[in-house]
Amino acid sequence: MKFQHGLCIAIFVSCANPLYLPSLHLGQLQSIVQDSSQGGEKTLVEESIARTERQLPQLPDRGAGLYVLSTLNQQLGHTEKALQLLKECVSLREGFDPAGSPNLGALHGRKEFDELVAKVHKEFPVVNHTRIALIAPEVGLMPEGLAYDVRQDAFYLSSLNRRKIVRITRAGRASDFAPQGRYGLLPVLGIRPDPDTGTVWAASWSEDTNQSELLHFDGSGTLLGRFVPTETREHGFNDLVIGGRGDILLTDSLTNEIYRFDPISHAFQALTVCRPPSTPNGIAITPDRKKLYVADDFGVVLVDLQTGLSSDVHAGPHSTLAGIDGLYWWKGNLVAVQNAIGSPRIAMFRLSKDGKQVVQTTVLENRPSFRFVPTTGAIRGRNFYFIIDSQADKMDGDKVMKTTKLEATRIGILRLPRM
Repeated sequence: MKFQHGLCIAIFVSCANPLYLPSLHLGQLQSIVQDSSQGGEKTLVEESIARTERQLPQLPDRGAGLYVLSTLNQQLGHTEKALQLLKECVSLREGFDPAGSPNLGALHGRKEFDELVAKVHKEFPVVNHTRIALIAPEVGLMPEGLAYDVRQDAFYLSSLNRRKIVRITRAGRASDFAPQGRYGLLPVLGIRPDPDTGTVWAASWSEDTNQSELLHFDGSGTLLGRFVPTETREHGFNDLVIGGRGDILLTDSLTNEIYRFDPISHAFQALTVCRPPSTPNGIAITPDRKKLYVADDFGVVLVDLQTGLSSDVHAGPHSTLAGIDGLYWWKGNLVAVQNAIGSPRIAMFRLSKDGKQVVQTTVLENRPSFRFVPTTGAIRGRNFYFIIDSQADKMDGDKVMKTTKLEATRIGILRLPRM
């Protein structure tokens, strides 16, 4: 989802979930800081910092916690503290690159910050193997989700701004699958074709109203159903996969839940996992549909769908599973679009046989010369297709910021290593 690009940062306050709460946009955060300071009360950000510091030893990835704390402190103008935290984060050599963080942008030019950036860039050099595979010519889509349909041999591209779904053939011909305005859709995010039925499922979410719907289309783009939980609270449906019985497993980045949707009863049931998720986003499932991987701000949680047991996936030394938007399973690996670790990158994580730890990290794309704000992708054979520049950083909530120059959508391709 678009908040993963550095336009907002994680805020943790007291609620039903004592540690984690959805991220707030940068503008919202600045407003909160200003309002709180005028009232002379302890700010939401200060409370979040205190709580995160207390929980830091228990976080699955210390580097991720340090990075978030650094951005929070810098938002309050605590530059020396932010630099101290960032220095400790960088010393772990996990791949966080503060040069690409809008929240830390004011630190550019400071000797200490520039030295940290130089250290990161030396240890994690430029990797550039992407080439352009497809172009969706329509300007202003602001795409979020990308999926490949093996039955149709075509890609689906979801649009935040146009609130529709585009189908693109492998030859590059684009046409509307679910046209703008036909069904009055909310901004469309994650999208997945069902390999068993030939239908298509998609998640939608308006950040302006915090309304969400789970959408179901037939193979021609006719809307079969739209579903919402019966409870009255706000939701932020983000990404999804198809489970073994045709059920839908989806992330809710607003309630911090992972839901299982039953297509027969139309009931949403929250999964219980080993720790409270923090803005869960990318989600992947193994081909046998027995193991589920869910990404959030601090890493990836593995859920055994047969037993219900779950655990954090251990990234290992000098690696991080934090800040993942798009997440995909491929031959014992997780392929990830990491766009919330500073400068975005695409990485592949080789897993142990039990799927619980990373045994090798391979960076597939890192700090390329072209504009690079990736969100999600799709795997076809050995090729990883992904949205090169979502342009989601040009949106404020559901709306495109004024004076913004919009562009066509470019989809890149990376060749995955042989296994």
